[in-house]
Amino acid sequence: MSVPLEVVTDLAHGGRWTSLRSGGREWLWRRETPGREDVAPGDPFVDAGGLEECVPTVRGTPDHGDAWSRAWTREADRDVVHADRFTLTRRIRATADGAEADYVLTADAGFRFLWAAHALLDLSERASVHLPRAVRTRLFPEAAPLLDGPWPKGAAWVEGDWPAPRGLRMDRFGPDDGTAVGAVVDVSRCCVHDGPDHLSLALEADGQPTSVALWRNLGGFPAPHPYRSTGVEPLLGRVFDLAEAGPGDAARVPESGEVRWRLTLSAHCHCP
Repeated sequence: MSVPLEVVTDLAHGGRWTSLRSGGREWLWRRETPGREDVAPGDPFVDAGGLEECVPTVRGTPDHGDAWSRAWTREADRDVVHADRFTLTRRIRATADGAEADYVLTADAGFRFLWAAHALLDLSERASVHLPRAVRTRLFPEAAPLLDGPWPKGAAWVEGDWPAPRGLRMDRFGPDDGTAVGAVVDVSRCCVHDGPDHLSLALEADGQPTSVALWRNLGGFPAPHPYRSTGVEPLLGRVFDLAEAGPGDAARVPESGEVRWRLTLSAHCHCP
């Protein structure tokens, strides 16, 4: 049985996905944030939830990238945003199994970037993320107090095997505990289970590094007024901060001047 996914976006305010609904289930978490409507490029990030288009970085400068703070436009059947060094085009369409979003980034050859479908999901404490066991998983310095053993001096990340890299179980969200941890898992698809509901996410990008980023904020961020937010984020690249990307850790624009990729979403279980 087909289960359509209904997508609503806000082009005027960063192209953000404001709703992802299947039947009676709203998947995207949102929050009221004064000032979001007035942001300009270079402003500090204002977290309104939903799904943000984070490009050319997620962490670092500019925080959450250079697309969330710009107005997008509608051109024929595509959404377009122009930044200083790139143009990003997006086409979202319904499918029998859910929805697809096709992207094209145009820039000078050699331009390196990250892109994340920074989806903050409205999940219960019993929600879980399903990925293949033993795949390579990177953890970042905010995880240091929670790991087995000391953090290596000067390391931007450490690696371990899913679902418990370095002894830290990451496949369940659970109740608020005052922690906030990000991870990047070396896979291109995942499935979220929350009670009877399922959301599958998959990323295809020929010749570019793909992964799935997780953000498990159980009331540990930001100071001094933390809140709960849980992200499952298909990612072009293998790090959060472009400045920390080593060889093969970021997408790169080829001589053609464009990179294409597809994000596929389904309300059916497609566990990898």
